[in-house]
Amino acid sequence: MGASGSLFMLKMNNNNFEGEIPFSLQTCTSLRNIDFGDNRFTGKIPPWIGSIAFLVSTLRLRSNFFVGHIPQQLCNLAYLHILDLAHNSFSGTIPNCLNNLTGLIILDYKIGNLSQLQTLDLSLNHLSGRIPQGLSSLTFLSNLNLSYNNFRGEIPLGNQLRALPDPSIYEGNPLLCGFPVSTNCSNDTSNPKDPNDNGDGNDKLWFCVSMALGFIVGFWGVCSTLIVKKSWRYAYFRWFDDIKDKAALAIAVKAATFQRKL
Repeated sequence: MGASGSLFMLKMNNNNFEGEIPFSLQTCTSLRNIDFGDNRFTGKIPPWIGSIAFLVSTLRLRSNFFVGHIPQQLCNLAYLHILDLAHNSFSGTIPNCLNNLTGLIILDYKIGNLSQLQTLDLSLNHLSGRIPQGLSSLTFLSNLNLSYNNFRGEIPLGNQLRALPDPSIYEGNPLLCGFPVSTNCSNDTSNPKDPNDNGDGNDKLWFCVSMALGFIVGFWGVCSTLIVKKSWRYAYFRWFDDIKDKAALAIAVKAATFQRKL
């Protein structure tokens, strides 16, 4: 296979191939379509795919066991129409493809180089960070699936993403907010507010619990002291009897005074 320099299409999907993508494919510089989907391939996407297969229009690696980051070299695939990496175990952020930068930028990345991209499926991976603002500039993008990852923050605004209003595109990313999902973004878009947050109710509940505990502790504290300390118990009952006698005397005096007035 490595000597097939004129090979235009490599379709190996729906088999049980395993192992890593063979290094010998580097000589297949005329490839236009690569489909390794639905197999048992492992390892990382080799970065040389982006350098030797720059004319590729379809790259389909879905439903395998690939791991690691999405290589920055995929940004060189300027003619790419379909990129399907779903159902793998990719992690990290979506790479920055602006001006062929080589690093991964967590807070500000764009994929503007893939201007011909029509289908992007990254679902069911472990990708994280924010969704690149550059997605909104992909004017040919008609199919998008970012579901079941760990994306966070506000979904980028832009005409192209506004034309894809299906919230299932972003399903399984609970930290995303903004159109078209139901969670609104707060001022801090990196930490969207949990719509089920009930802080005031919890405060009231803890206040009532603390009041009840305080009453119970105080009541039984006094009672246990009277039970243990005999002298205190006698003093308490004497004081209680004095209060009772004084109250009875005051009531009797008031009653006698009232009767005389009649």
